[in-house]
Amino acid sequence: MRVFRYPSPPSSSITPHALWLSRRDLLAAGAAAGLLGGILPSRSARAVDLAAQPGPLSGEGLKPTPLRDVTHYNNFYEFGLEKTDPAERSGDFHPRPWTVRVEGMVARPRTYDIDALLGRKLEERIYRMRCVEAWSMVIPWIGFALRDLLAEVEPLGSAKYVAFESVVRPSEMPGQGGVLPVLDWPYVEGLRLDEAMHPLTILAVGLYGQTLPNQNGAPVRLVVPWKYGFKGIKSIVRIRLTDRQPHTSWNVRAPDEYGFYANVNPAVDHPRWSQASERPIGAGGGFFGAGRQPTLPFNGYGEQVAGLYAGMDLRRDF
Repeated sequence: MRVFRYPSPPSSSITPHALWLSRRDLLAAGAAAGLLGGILPSRSARAVDLAAQPGPLSGEGLKPTPLRDVTHYNNFYEFGLEKTDPAERSGDFHPRPWTVRVEGMVARPRTYDIDALLGRKLEERIYRMRCVEAWSMVIPWIGFALRDLLAEVEPLGSAKYVAFESVVRPSEMPGQGGVLPVLDWPYVEGLRLDEAMHPLTILAVGLYGQTLPNQNGAPVRLVVPWKYGFKGIKSIVRIRLTDRQPHTSWNVRAPDEYGFYANVNPAVDHPRWSQASERPIGAGGGFFGAGRQPTLPFNGYGEQVAGLYAGMDLRRDF
């Protein structure tokens, strides 16, 4: 398998996490010895160690954003509008029991229990994450290639897109209640089939070597590192293959601001702000000036994914 290498952000812009680095070595050793994994509480958000090997598709030299920032600076509108709401308001959310249904234009539809997903061969993928709001992180995800899951259900030749649907539990997700919700629930997203089958696209079940915290999309979420973060639908309950481009939540809410493709493109501004640069979270910089860094086309993954969009007008298909 080819090892992809990506340009690294300036070392001064990302804060290292020394404790995690030593712990990562311990987890890798435990995985090799078969000592970790399969130990999970029945209905708890408590983080549990995952056995995962460093993946061959991780970016060389990327230093992760501090764990506290990754888990306490989030957009997850099912829990509220503020960046602190997901961490503060997700304690009553139960990520177990859980199943993910894969259906639609497939020969072998299946329902996967979360234990089956956690029991797969897991990899650590250290990816950039670029929010459409012009801030960014570097996150060490734990997961597996989505294409491996899709291969098991055998997509039909007529399938062209993959649609994703998140959970609806207003009793556990306070942002889904209220008179004027910011979005129509459930949260829905979609990819072209070739995007979903790209080796960089993963389903993440953990970060920093442990199961996903509630505020980061427990127990399973999508990660597509060359696209803006809102494409990374969280708490997935259904995946459906279809021959029609699926609706996506933010594109329905504001089609002039959030396109279906949502590829990171510093040359195409959001109608209300520039996308030319970004603010790395955890680097100590402000919204303007010091601490910002240039945004890379396709978030730095252009060598691997630009060919997916050959001949397309990326200003129109944004």
